[in-house]
Amino acid sequence: MTTAVLFGSFALFLLLSVPVGIALGIATLVTIIYTGSLPIEFLAQGLVTSVDSFPIMAVPFFILAGEIMGKGGISERLFNVANRMVGNITGGFAIATVVTCMFFAAISGSAPATVAAIGGIMIPAMVKLGYDRTFSAAVVAAAGSLGVIIPPSIPMVIYGTSSASSIGDLFIGGIIPGIVIGLALSAYVYYYARKKGYKGSGEKFSFAKLFKAIWDAKWALAIPLIILGGIYGGIFTPTEAAAVAVVVGLVAGIFIYRELKWKDIPRIIIDSSLTTATVLIIVGTATAFGRLLTVEQIPNQIAEWMLSVSESPIIVMLLIIVLLLIVGCFMDTLAAIIILTPILLPIVTGLGYDPIHFGIIMVVGLAVGFITPPVGVNLFVAQGISGVSFGGLVRAVIPFIIVMTITLLIITYVPQLSLLLIR
Repeated sequence: MTTAVLFGSFALFLLLSVPVGIALGIATLVTIIYTGSLPIEFLAQGLVTSVDSFPIMAVPFFILAGEIMGKGGISERLFNVANRMVGNITGGFAIATVVTCMFFAAISGSAPATVAAIGGIMIPAMVKLGYDRTFSAAVVAAAGSLGVIIPPSIPMVIYGTSSASSIGDLFIGGIIPGIVIGLALSAYVYYYARKKGYKGSGEKFSFAKLFKAIWDAKWALAIPLIILGGIYGGIFTPTEAAAVAVVVGLVAGIFIYRELKWKDIPRIIIDSSLTTATVLIIVGTATAFGRLLTVEQIPNQIAEWMLSVSESPIIVMLLIIVLLLIVGCFMDTLAAIIILTPILLPIVTGLGYDPIHFGIIMVVGLAVGFITPPVGVNLFVAQGISGVSFGGLVRAVIPFIIVMTITLLIITYVPQLSLLLIR
């Protein structure tokens, strides 16, 4: 009955369009009052203790870094590199958009931020070159999901703190899966472009022009190397790396590229503060929600049910993937990670899965939720930029959902993709 009250009230508040963070908090409070087993202040304590964490400090810094880099001329230079690499082949401009999202994902840590930064430039440009507007928006929305898969990644920070796993290892583990998904999305874009007759730039590939574009974007391309190299080299922690990313972004935007003005800083700080506040409210209420689940031993009940269905690791992992895809349709990624990690991690470790590998599976599985209605945040961002109908955008993004789901299955059953660079 406690489980029914907790999840039933949460589902009811979501149906009433209550924001996810608030719905989690109210559902937790209702259940506490119903059971009477915990004091009312349990929720308030969860809100405070959940964000009283050094690794969590990386979240606002990565959000701020993404805002700075999105407005500091970095995205344009990343596209120039991508366009010089693949712009001359069939559908090259759309493929270059995917590659640009991969580059920007390596410095932002956020899927919506990647869509906003790249979509504002690429969607109008693709339409101008003759691409269908709805397809252009779908490309950016889908590729923007790489923002949480290719490190740095805010969801990986949250998973690392929830599971006591190494955030640095999670970052390294996300590199190959992120590249695999990017290549898979590019392959579909190439197929669609050939089908629709979208041509490349027609300009012959030139190493000289590619190297010139790389040199112009050297500071933007250096940021991921600084972050990952610093973390894995033991120079700084992931939290300190996030602060370094802010400093490098400011220096590049103001003093090197000179496209970021001092007058832009207050607006950037306000926007990133609003995003940070929203994220931390979700983290706080989701943590309290998850602790209540543990107190009521609900994770044990779910684990027993899953293992009663089958003891085969293949079947159990398939059930977990289906669960992640369904949850991603209705729940914020960060909240889902905090709630599901204590439920699912003991199950998968009992099956012999590495916690780092499972962290990548969870992040990729929930990343598909960024392009699945009704909560698909990337869809709303891309729709706002492109002005296309939401229904048309959903139809256009379905093939990308299928592609990402297939790659999720590959990542799940081929653990070497996530663990090779770590080992």
